Amino acid sequence: MADSIRNRVFASAKTIVIKVGTNVLTDAKGQLDRQRVTELIEQLVRLQAAGRRIALVTSGAIGAGVGQLQLGRRPSDLPHLQACAAVGQCVLMQLYQAGFANYHLHAAQILLTAGDVENRKRYLNVRNTLFTLWEYGCVPIINENDTVSVAEIKFGDNDHLAAIVTNLVQAPLLILLTNVDGLFTSDPTQNPAAERLELVEGIDRSVTAMASATRSVLGSGGMRSKLRAARLATAAGSAVIMANGSVPGILDRLSAGESLGTLFLPQGESLPAWKRWLGFTARPVGSLRVDAGAHRAVVEQGRSLLPVGIRRVEGQFSKGDLVRVCTLDGVEIARGLSNYAAAELSRLAGQNTEQILSTLGKIPYVECIHRDNLVITGE
Repeated sequence: MADSIRNRVFASAKTIVIKVGTNVLTDAKGQLDRQRVTELIEQLVRLQAAGRRIALVTSGAIGAGVGQLQLGRRPSDLPHLQACAAVGQCVLMQLYQAGFANYHLHAAQILLTAGDVENRKRYLNVRNTLFTLWEYGCVPIINENDTVSVAEIKFGDNDHLAAIVTNLVQAPLLILLTNVDGLFTSDPTQNPAAERLELVEGIDRSVTAMASATRSVLGSGGMRSKLRAARLATAAGSAVIMANGSVPGILDRLSAGESLGTLFLPQGESLPAWKRWLGFTARPVGSLRVDAGAHRAVVEQGRSLLPVGIRRVEGQFSKGDLVRVCTLDGVEIARGLSNYAAAELSRLAGQNTEQILSTLGKIPYVECIHRDNLVITGE
């Protein structure tokens, strides 16, 4: 059954986002493995020749810089990391450009910061650029702009960036190529009896509990990072495959339906681009704690959020800002655009329509967040 599901996932995926990790592209000393890069390019070319649109989210710039500068290990402070990225990005793109040129294809570099996708106008500009590059038959090579990113504007890691790009272009499939064979029931380096999960239907607490918090010397992420990315993409309606990028011909074999890695199934129907941005890309600036009745109305009944269900307003936000909708114990269930500023909403929290009329003398909006501007992000 799992094999047939994989075949259906690939058959329907005309657009695929592929993320390749630092440890897939570099050797133990931090030097770029040029043969590995060449093999990756050859597989991407075959996928594109089969009529698929490919976007590659690549790590490796900092690792390449570490090797190029002969540092031996990844620095820990921001200035040295950014310097490594500046040196390594040139090396990385030269390899991609030369490799794709052998097949008369153009590699196109796109460097992003979180601000580029959180701003709606810039987000649409990035989206339009990607679709135009595909019109020209180019292969977009995407990375975080590490040379200018700081903690406040970083994606966190390229797993998260890849999930955002998946939502940006509404790709039905995200492939995370890492240095492990998929998600295991426990850390296989610590437990020889750990078993690989071929199929995950939903990412709940039992699944996240399987993730190891360990990370590599050169990479910036770990299994928890990849599960967060998988949850972000599947929640918006995309499938995700996590597989070992060191396995020869891994993309060829996945496209043939081989049961490698772990397949995470999409949750519900695919969301439109607007709601993907609203729920999974833009950064909220406040939170609303709601009672059980509002929770049911929003999640189970598909209704708008009314002030009567709000128990606490957190943060400072203006009318039209994006806010989280959370349970009383702080678990996020949705995100949406508030019809009221924080100060005004604090006065209206818990009030019904008649009480709002008495408080304000008018009812500017019946809903705090209208259903059209609301996206379910949790349960």
